[in-house]
This record gives sequence, C-alpha cells and structure tokens, in this order.
Amino acid sequence: KRPATLTGLSPKLAAAYDVVSFDQRGVGASTNVVCSGQDKVDAFFTSGDLRDRSPRAISATFDRARDFVADCEHASGGLLPYITSDQAVHDMDLYRSLLGVDKVSYYGPSYATVLGYYYATEFPRRVERVVLDSTVDLTHGWDSFSPGQPLSFQRRFEQDFLPWLAKNDASYHQGRTPAEAKASYERLRAALHDRPLDLEGTLITPNHLDAAATGSVYNAGQGFARLASLMGLLEHPDSASEQAKKDAVDLLQPIMSAGYFADYFAVTCGDTPWNRDSRYWVDRSAEATRVNPLAGARELTFAAICANWPETKAPRIKVTGKGLPPVLMLNSTNDPATYYEGALRVHRALAGSRLITVDDGDHGQFQTGNPCTDAYVEDYLLAGTLPAKDTECPGVPLPEPAAHG
Repeated sequence: KRPATLTGLSPKLAAAYDVVSFDQRGVGASTNVVCSGQDKVDAFFTSGDLRDRSPRAISATFDRARDFVADCEHASGGLLPYITSDQAVHDMDLYRSLLGVDKVSYYGPSYATVLGYYYATEFPRRVERVVLDSTVDLTHGWDSFSPGQPLSFQRRFEQDFLPWLAKNDASYHQGRTPAEAKASYERLRAALHDRPLDLEGTLITPNHLDAAATGSVYNAGQGFARLASLMGLLEHPDSASEQAKKDAVDLLQPIMSAGYFADYFAVTCGDTPWNRDSRYWVDRSAEATRVNPLAGARELTFAAICANWPETKAPRIKVTGKGLPPVLMLNSTNDPATYYEGALRVHRALAGSRLITVDDGDHGQFQTGNPCTDAYVEDYLLAGTLPAKDTECPGVPLPEPAAHG
C-alpha cells in the first residue's frame, strides 16, 4: 500500500526507483503477535476514567497489565524476543540481498524512522540516501521517549487546535477564546464521566473522547474539523442524523485493535529496557495526568505493561552517523507524537544530518500537501541534493472555517 501511494504521488520517484516495502515481523502477512482478545484490550480504556488516580484504579491498571503480559507470553512467548527493531533491520538487509542490490535508499515516517536510522547504523555500507520524516527519538530508549508524548500532545491541542476552534466559534459554538473552547471540552468530558453516552449501542466514556482528540490532532486538515464536529455531536446527540452517529461510533471504537496493541507493546517493551519500578511510574504518571492530561492520563496504562514485560535481550543501538552519507530529516515544531525536542536529539546524534523544520504541528511532512518539504525530499532522493545547512519550511495552512451551523 505505501509504495503505491508514494509512487502515485511522486511520479519522478517512481521513474527513478523500484519502491518496495515489507510486513514487519508480528504484523500483516508475517506471523502475528497474539496477546489478549479485543474485550480485554478495550477494558484498558473503557473501564472507568484514565484520569482516576485512586489506589483502586491504579491497582486495577497494574492487574490488567500483568494479565495482558501473561496472555502475550502464553500465546506468543517464543516469538516475543524476536519482534524488535534490531531484528527488523536484519530482515531488511536480507530483503536487500534477495533483491540483488548493493545499496538502498530509504524513506520512513514516524516509527519507521527508527528502522531507518537503525538500519543505517548497523549496515552503513548498504545505504545511499536516508529520509527520516517525523522522528521517534530512541537515543535514551522507549521508556524515555514515550513519557515525553503527553507534553507534545497537550501542546498541539492547546496551541493549535483550541485557537482554531475558538476562531471557528460561529460554526462549532464551543467558545470564542481558546480558554472558553478548552472549558467546553472539559465540560463535555465531565458529562461523559458522570453519565457515559449510549451512542448506537456503544457506551462512550471520557477515555473515548481523549483518544479521539489525540488521534485527531495528528493532522489539522483531516482532524480538527472532525474533532470539533464530534464534540458537538456528543454534546447534542439527539440533533444528529443516524449516519452522523454511526460515523462517530466508527471514529470512537475500538480505541485500539487487539492486533495493534499486541504488536505495539512487543516492539516498545522489547526494543529497549524499561524502568521496572512500579512506584516510579505511579508518581511520574500522576504528574503527567495533572499537567498534560490529554495523553498523560493513559501513561500509566502503557508503562505498566512494559514495566511487567519479560526483560529484553535486544542489543542497544548507539546512533552516531559514523560512516553514513548525510541524512535528511523533517519534523514539525508542534508534532504531537514525534515531538520536536526528540528530533533535535536524533539530529545531534546523526553527525552530518540536515533537519528541515516545519512551522506547524502535523505528523508526517512528505506528501502531505506541503510543496516545500516535497521539493527537499525529491531533490535529495533523486540527485542527492541537500541544503547547505539546517533550514525551514512554512507549514500547511490550517483548514478554512467550516460553513456556519
């Protein structure tokens, strides 16, 4: 799917390259990681309110985490040590050799940036050009990167979405200032806490709303209006059409599929060591929930799983850029998922890399409607041309105001 999309949007790359991809271990047509069923996965997010910091709620979170890990070990125990990024890049080099080529060029967004800089680090003589788009920072491991996300999701929500929502108050009626718009979100969330909404047979909780918000802020053009409309529908469900309600349910559930949940933790828990001190995560997640609640409320759910995961034996990959051609990096300043501070750390670690900083908050910068970033990527992949130094691109304009309603 991704090669077809990339070549369809970039005919020049299609003419110059044979573009290939693969199903990473654990997903797709490879042998899948299997852990808990969908009902158990849903319970992580639909049981209570993730902002609840009571001893009972915290204990239940750890109980569910231990049960999930036990299911993973029972169903996939022999496979789990091999579902790591290090193993994946060795698979990539096998594919390279089977293709009969000495060197490859690589483009990867989001988590795929890890595969890109790991592959380049472990097989430096096999890479010609590498593009890292919205970089996951593993310079200090997953247990450092993941807890950094609540800040960046909150920043994107408060600095980009809420001002846009306030600007479009005539359409969405959520408040004429960012503070008023935030208060509207919190009122809706509190209402769902006190009385979950039965929407087409699905019980919608405040956790559903937070998950929809974190997913919607990845891309302003696709997500901002969708989240604003969802807020209005959940506030006044009786005024919505049946089709709108069905569309909302599709957006809200499941929060994470069982297959994705299993593979996500196999990689993030198995790639790098995690702090296994439960008290550390309870204290840290309490602060994240208080200061950056949009994604901070889920931090303990995620950390509790990795804190109970089998200890990893995956090698630690130190990224230096040694022996590599200059790497092209792109990252937005307000990216909610792969935050800019992390991209800067990887940039410093990759000696000789060039960073294109984009002045917006979208996640993913190539082939997302920004001619500036597209030109830099194509020039580099086609001719090896890089800017002489780090540079900037303007962001994609925020979506136009919706029609009044």
